[in-house]
Amino acid sequence: MAPRIKAVNAYRPRIEQGNTVQKPELLRAVSRATSLVEGTVDQTIKETRDHIIEFCRTGRAVKVEGLGIFTPSIDLDGNLSISFRSDPALNFGLNMPGTFTGTIINREHMGKSAAELIALWNEEFPDDQVED
Repeated sequence: MAPRIKAVNAYRPRIEQGNTVQKPELLRAVSRATSLVEGTVDQTIKETRDHIIEFCRTGRAVKVEGLGIFTPSIDLDGNLSISFRSDPALNFGLNMPGTFTGTIINREHMGKSAAELIALWNEEFPDDQVED
């Protein structure tokens, strides 16, 4: 008997991840777009990071319009961390129709429910059925 999650993961749509954009590539792109030199862009990123840390150390969240909200949190052991909630503008920009140029694996299954994906699994693997 196959676990439900295995069946859903096998058929769900997912994005084929390309190479991660590293800092030098991002700095070059922002530099070209803004006419700021790469060193200035790099310094601005570092200063922004350091100030987010400082504000979060005082228990304050930091909202960066267009990027999101950085919020301090603490776990049961007293370890501090920063949670990030992206600005809706990021998802809106990502979801603009016709602008995504990456590869979507299992694109044909977009819009299907988990039950439909499980049915596909059960059809393809009759000896390893998922039971609800």
